[in-house]
Amino acid sequence: MKSIVNEKQPFERLLLSKKELLDLLSYNKFKVRIINERIQEEYTTAYRCGTLIDLCRGPHVRHTGYIKALQVTKNSASYWEGKTDAESLQRIYGISFPDPKQLKEWQRLQEEAAKRDHRKLGVEQGLFYFHELSPGSCFFTPKGTIIYNALVDYIKTEYRKRGFTEVITPNIYNVELWKKSGHWEHYAENMFSFDIEKETFALKPMNCPGHCILFDSTTRSWRDLPLRFADFGVLHRNELSGALTGLTRVRRFQQDDAHIFCTSSQIKSEIMAALDFLQSVYSLFGFTYDLCLSTRPESFLGDIEVWNQAESALAEALDKHGAPWTRNEGDGAFYGPKIDITINDALKRPRQCATIQLDFQLPLRFKLNYINEESNKLQPVIIHRAIFGSIERFIAIVTENFAGKWPFWLSPRQVIVLPIRDALDSYALELKDILFNEGFHVDVELDPSLTINKKVRNAQLAQYNFILVVGDKEKENRTVNVRTRDNKVHGEIGIEKLVEKFKDFRATKVLNAEQTF
Repeated sequence: MKSIVNEKQPFERLLLSKKELLDLLSYNKFKVRIINERIQEEYTTAYRCGTLIDLCRGPHVRHTGYIKALQVTKNSASYWEGKTDAESLQRIYGISFPDPKQLKEWQRLQEEAAKRDHRKLGVEQGLFYFHELSPGSCFFTPKGTIIYNALVDYIKTEYRKRGFTEVITPNIYNVELWKKSGHWEHYAENMFSFDIEKETFALKPMNCPGHCILFDSTTRSWRDLPLRFADFGVLHRNELSGALTGLTRVRRFQQDDAHIFCTSSQIKSEIMAALDFLQSVYSLFGFTYDLCLSTRPESFLGDIEVWNQAESALAEALDKHGAPWTRNEGDGAFYGPKIDITINDALKRPRQCATIQLDFQLPLRFKLNYINEESNKLQPVIIHRAIFGSIERFIAIVTENFAGKWPFWLSPRQVIVLPIRDALDSYALELKDILFNEGFHVDVELDPSLTINKKVRNAQLAQYNFILVVGDKEKENRTVNVRTRDNKVHGEIGIEKLVEKFKDFRATKVLNAEQTF
């Protein structure tokens, strides 16, 4: 590779016919398959570097001399197209940089990312795991379920403040629904379907068609709009087994899924509210984010004037929101423009969670309407909206973002009580009961074989936010001695004052309760 770099071999873009490509790449049956199955145009691009010619969209650097640092990162077995019944291949991963310093920084971040890997931390902290008998479907332990429920409870509270109404919809629908929505035509291979009494049914991969049924279940007036449905129903998507990756790519998941049915004139205010919502949530976790408006593609559904008005409303909402944003012309979905939101985690890695998507198609397919002030029937607009996105995926992101050091309000191990000797066990258990009855996640360590130093060390490794050490003095004074998982000693404090502090940390959802105690 070094000699190729030193030769400064150019990357040359080629425009070749399908026949020319088949002749050039006839030695490789996999590339022949790609050409025959996926290339529909008469001509397509390939690139030449030295003696190598390969299919590629490009673009590339001008020549290999720009590659100043490179590393082969790993290799792994892989099935063709991710299908377990297809040929087994070897996949080789690599990366390059124009500067050796950039490679070193990337290596440092990779090492840190490996330490933070949610799959590793999830097992170490006993939060979640997977089993071969249900691939892509996570088992959350009692500790992991605490985190899951804390996130859901938080977002439900925010929904209530912001005028959303929670609904519950079926998990299984007749295939006729999916044909009506268009999912059967475009998404059937990603759905779990089965026959019941000579009819085909499918597990829902998304909630929107069910919400359309719910909207259409009664006559709607302009006074009812905007109507905001929130749904935490279980979703299933038939991801290829080779694509399943921890909590970030699963088959069974839940979303903080919402659909807003509104008039065209309400689009701007609803988008502004959605942007305010996501800013409120993401700032709580310390995330920054990037916004991008994706506009009308060449092939689109509906009236161009409606599109123009909608895009203007989205742009105005983004301007008023105040955060920087970019525009991606022609990258919207065929059924409506959208705002792509990418969050940046502690390692500056971009992650996509939130969705704000306008939809002109589903109201048309389901013939949805509302009665306006003049008693005329008009078609509403649907806004698809999620903040966390998949709860499972969001847990993976925050696990890695916090490196397993959960903030107090989200932590499954908020407090542990450590008596310094056996005679103090009853006081330690009393403290545990007091804190438990106040709703805190509290444990107590009563193993007589452990020294107090060992107990403290174990608690710190287990990432308990607060460690309460109790001795004879603390029992006599009805106090505890407080230290943190990072070995910061806060000293002695009364039980009532301790409970009040913990309540405040839980209510305000601070990220650094251990430092601000």
